[in-house]
Amino acid sequence: MLTFNLLVAVALGYVALLFLVAFMAERRAARGRDGWLRSPLIYTLSLSIYCTAWTFYGAVGYAARSGLEFLVIYLGPTLVLVGWWAILRKLVRVGRAQRITSVADLISSRFGKSNTLGVIVTLIAVIATTPYIALQLQSVTLSVRVFAEGAWSTAELEATAFWVAAGLALFTILFGTRNLDVNERHHGVVMAIAVEAVVKLFALLAVGIFVVWSVADGPADVMAKIDASPLSSWEIGAGRWAGLIFLSAAAFICLPRMFHVLVVENADERHLATAGWAFPLYLGAMSLFVVPIAVVGLEVMPVGANPDLFVLTLPLALEAEGLALLSFLGGLSSATSMVIVASIALSIMVSNHIVMPIWLSAGSGGATMSGDVRRIVILSRRFAIAGVLALGWLYFRLSGAGTSLAAIGLISFVGIAQVLPSLLGGLYWRGATRIGAGAGLIVGFAIWAYTLFVPALAGGSNLVVLGPAGIGWLRPQELFGFEGMDPVLHAVLWSMLLNTLAFFVGSVLTFPTPLERLQGAQVVHVFDHTTGPRGWRHGVPEVEDLLIMAQRILGAAEAQALFQAEAERQGSTGYLPEVTPEFLDHFERELAGSVGAATAHAMVGQMIGGTAVSVEDLIAVADETAQMMEYSSRLEAQSAELTRTARQLRDANEKLTALSIQKDAFLSQVSHELRTPMTSIRSFSELMRDGAAGPEEQARFAGIIQDEAVRLTRLLDDILDLSVMENGQVSLNISTGNLADLIDRAIAATGLGPEDLRIVRDREAERAVTLETDLDRLSQVFINVISNAGKYCDAEAPELRIEVRGGAVDLIDNGSGIPKDSRRVIFEKFSRLSDQSAAGGAGLGLAICREIMEKLGGSISYLPGQGGAAFRIGLPERRALAAQ
Repeated sequence: MLTFNLLVAVALGYVALLFLVAFMAERRAARGRDGWLRSPLIYTLSLSIYCTAWTFYGAVGYAARSGLEFLVIYLGPTLVLVGWWAILRKLVRVGRAQRITSVADLISSRFGKSNTLGVIVTLIAVIATTPYIALQLQSVTLSVRVFAEGAWSTAELEATAFWVAAGLALFTILFGTRNLDVNERHHGVVMAIAVEAVVKLFALLAVGIFVVWSVADGPADVMAKIDASPLSSWEIGAGRWAGLIFLSAAAFICLPRMFHVLVVENADERHLATAGWAFPLYLGAMSLFVVPIAVVGLEVMPVGANPDLFVLTLPLALEAEGLALLSFLGGLSSATSMVIVASIALSIMVSNHIVMPIWLSAGSGGATMSGDVRRIVILSRRFAIAGVLALGWLYFRLSGAGTSLAAIGLISFVGIAQVLPSLLGGLYWRGATRIGAGAGLIVGFAIWAYTLFVPALAGGSNLVVLGPAGIGWLRPQELFGFEGMDPVLHAVLWSMLLNTLAFFVGSVLTFPTPLERLQGAQVVHVFDHTTGPRGWRHGVPEVEDLLIMAQRILGAAEAQALFQAEAERQGSTGYLPEVTPEFLDHFERELAGSVGAATAHAMVGQMIGGTAVSVEDLIAVADETAQMMEYSSRLEAQSAELTRTARQLRDANEKLTALSIQKDAFLSQVSHELRTPMTSIRSFSELMRDGAAGPEEQARFAGIIQDEAVRLTRLLDDILDLSVMENGQVSLNISTGNLADLIDRAIAATGLGPEDLRIVRDREAERAVTLETDLDRLSQVFINVISNAGKYCDAEAPELRIEVRGGAVDLIDNGSGIPKDSRRVIFEKFSRLSDQSAAGGAGLGLAICREIMEKLGGSISYLPGQGGAAFRIGLPERRALAAQ
């Protein structure tokens, strides 16, 4: 027999299971084994937090009271996923590009990173979500009371909501604020929600199957009961139907918890394609047995029974205790999953837009003050979670917990829908401004609070019945004399109408700031338009200061990885990059993932002294000034393209001129190089022929002839070798060897000793690379670069560093390097950068090296900014094998 104590034990065991699931998922993610945690299936199931206690319990009660009107709560999300897929895709793309952490962060970032807008949206979200959290507490409390008759006292039953809220706060704090993730992804929570999604769907389907085939005599009998019930005579009100579908669609996008799982927790934009068909199927399964359960419940249950609990009380009344227990767990899953994610989303908004700005302005040191910012953020989020759940419990107590679940849900939907005009306007309207967005949000929120939220709390007070000061046309639910209108539609009509009007008028009458224009361009044209990095008004800070701030917010490991990756991208050898506008822009977005866009912008701005709009920024958004400038913008783009083409042609002409000069010098050098050894050979051979020299002189003359012949042969070999490779006639002899051995051979072949050139190597790293290529050709490249270092390095103590970097080898000397103007022609076959007496040869070495590396499938390039001359030899990609 199902006792109340058994119910409590099962519920606690279920919660413990969720704790275990969340813990294991977090552990796998921490170890980097989170592939399946980021799957489209888990993403789709996470969207099930839309299906709260309203849809699990309340949908049946909704159907019992209003017939098929309950379908509106399913049709709205379906229309969004199917018809508004482009909007969702743009939201996800903007969220990733701007490192968005919440719906408040999106609106704040879009309108010039205005923290004031972030605060407004945060307050709206908290207040609008409070009734919805109360709804979940009410559903759990009602379901517990069904089982607790006689087991608990009235006082204990009244305390149920408090203890449920406390338990949910504990779970959310443990797995929603364990650490500060720059992506704000919570794998443990999402996995627990996915499990709850399966449980509540299975429970609702089980109850439906039980009702249709065990209580009734099959689908035909159920259809007959529906025809005989009051539900069959229900008439569709077109206005209410359309209004409620709009509300559910708006809530699916704007609810903080839905925005969090849709945008913030999205790991791959392609998951939306799967969710676009899979989640409507999930909603269809959730709604499949709602009407049968409602009809059979009205027939079987006593008159006056709460239809919101038919899913639970019907199995109990028919002694299906196991099914009742499963139904209780399904309802518990529906309520808890919503509260957990809503609390996380709201805590992020409160922390990023209220707590952190206050901390930033109150601290004497501002962004540079000492202390662990991560600790402050996490602590503020924990307090915010507790505060949000406390507000939900307080609303539950003040409202008397007597309102139907559906009515409470609609109050929240209308409130959060006030974000929609600013959100859609910010995504698609280039002329929208923060003044307009702020005006729309404040007006819409005030109308919603006055026409729907206050009446829900005040009930039959004089304000609601008579209006303020007895002014009848200002009565909250009959505003401006609109009498007899449905309260929800009345609130939707006036709040959304005046919200949109204020947003439009405020945007038209004001002009956006430069930063608003930049952010607007990045958001509106997120798929095909990206503005350049912004300029900084007072220079740039020390890179060490930025690193310290990043470590305090992102953590030491994450911050150091960020800075080292930027240093490598810039070609620096250390882990501290140069502070460029591009890096500052990227750095700010990384911080935004943890503390929000507005706070991150303020922190970087405090260290730097503010931002300024560069000429490039103005050009990038010039086409945004007005619709009438589109044609002018296209002409400017064409002019810019012609300018770029002319600049490229000018650069090419300068390069050809330089090569022509080098060619002349090359031909002169070749003729000189050929004439000199030929003259020596001819002169000394004539002396030997005429017998004018003795034995010793003949030996010396023969040695000179041999040296000049070798020199002549080497020059002809270089010319022929280059010609063969350029014509593609070279044949490769593939063999396997070790990089360390190859470099040893190359150094030996140069004939350079330590007194000529000190070579610094990491033989262990070299030995770890095995090569499968033409080793002779590759050795020829190393010989040439090392020989050049020995010939041209002008340091007092010449030194060459050989460093292995993955699939490449860097050779860097400590000389003065190659002049900037000469770097673009060093690999050309007519190139010589110093006089011939310094090194000899005809200047074909690097040209041959380039041809060799191209034939081998590798590369050779010059690395600027290394102090001396630096070359990177990219080993053949298909042939470079790391040793195991």
